[in-house]
Amino acid sequence: MSSGGGRDAQLKHTGLRPGWTTGACATAATTAAYTALLTGDFPDPVTITLPRGGRPAFALAAEERTAGRAMAAVVKDAGDDPDVTHGALVRSTVRLLPPGSGVVFRAGPGVGTVTLPGLPLEVGEPAINPVPRRMMTEHVAEVAALHGAPGDVEITVSVDHGEEIARSTWNPRIGILGGLSILGTTGIVVPYSCSAWIDSIRRGVDVARAAGLRHVAGCTGSTSEKTIATLHELPEIALLDMGDFAGAVLKYIRRHPVDRLTICGGFAKLSKLAAGHLDLHSARSQVDKPFLAELARSGGASEALAAEISTANTGLAALRLCEAAGVPLGDLVATTARDEALAVLRGAPVAVDVVCIDRAGTVVGRSGTRGPGRD
Repeated sequence: MSSGGGRDAQLKHTGLRPGWTTGACATAATTAAYTALLTGDFPDPVTITLPRGGRPAFALAAEERTAGRAMAAVVKDAGDDPDVTHGALVRSTVRLLPPGSGVVFRAGPGVGTVTLPGLPLEVGEPAINPVPRRMMTEHVAEVAALHGAPGDVEITVSVDHGEEIARSTWNPRIGILGGLSILGTTGIVVPYSCSAWIDSIRRGVDVARAAGLRHVAGCTGSTSEKTIATLHELPEIALLDMGDFAGAVLKYIRRHPVDRLTICGGFAKLSKLAAGHLDLHSARSQVDKPFLAELARSGGASEALAAEISTANTGLAALRLCEAAGVPLGDLVATTARDEALAVLRGAPVAVDVVCIDRAGTVVGRSGTRGPGRD
C-alpha cells in the first residue's frame, strides 16, 4: 500500500528484491509461445500485464516451434524470497485448436494434478490455479486480437524437475500429485521477512491512528482486502496486510487501540485463529479438522458428518460438507476466531468482528461485533 502499511512498506523498509510467481512465469511463456505461433517470432523479452497493473518483462530461457505448436520457457526468479521454486524452468507449450474450442489447460511434466476435493479446482484438473488461468487466457485473447486469430488453444504448462521440487511442498498431502502447482494472485513474490512484515503492520496501525481512523481491518491477502473494503467502505490506509501474523496485529492494537478491528481472511486460515494459533503460516500451524468437527457438532452436525469433517482433505472441503448439510461452520469459525482475538486483546477497548471468505472472495462466515464486556 502506498500509505505506509502492508507489502509495499515491507519492501521499502527492507530493500528486499521481489520476484515473480509461477503463474506470472507461465503467463509470460504462454504469451511468447502463442505470439510465435501466429507470427513466427518469439518476443524476447516478453512483457505481460499483472493483475494489479504492473508490466514486467521476462527473458526467454528456451524456445521451440513446429507446425501448429510452440514452446517457450522462463526461469522463475523468486527475488530475495527463500522459495523452493526459485530457479525452476517454467515451460508453456501452446497448440492451436479448432475454432470454438476455447482455451484448454493441461498439466505437463512437473505440474501436478488435483486428486482430492476441497481445492479451488475440480478433481482431475491440472494444478493451475484460477488467477494464473485467467492471466494466461487474457493474454492469449490480447495476442489473438492483435493478429486477427480466433484464440482457441491448448496450453500445457510444465516445470523441469517439478515433481522432485513438489516433495518439499504441501502438494502431496493435499492430493496434488505429480508436481507443483502454478500459483499466484498478484504475480509478485514478496520476500518473506517476519520482522519486516510485523514492522509494516505496526506502521500501518500508526498511520491509520494518526489519520483519525477508528475502524481498521487486518487482512490475510489481497482478496480479503478487496472483500472487506467493499463490505465496510474502508479507505486503503485502514487495511492492514497482516499476512499470517494475526498475533502481531492483535498485540500491537492491544497497546495502541482503535475503536473497531475487523479481521478478514480465508476460512482455513481463520480456522487456525479460532483454534488458538496466532501465526497462521502453513509451516507453523495446520488446519485442525477434529477441531472443526467439534465446532460443527456444536452447530447441529450429525456424528456421521462430524466424522467426514475429521478426515476431510482441506478446511474448504469441511466447509463445503457443512454448507451442504445446512450447518453454519463458517459463522462458527468466525465467532470462535473473534473470541480468541478478544482474549488476546485482554480487555483493550476494541470491538472485534471476523469475516471468513473463500478463494473467490465470497463471504462464507461472519461473526457479530463484540467488545470487552458487551455484545
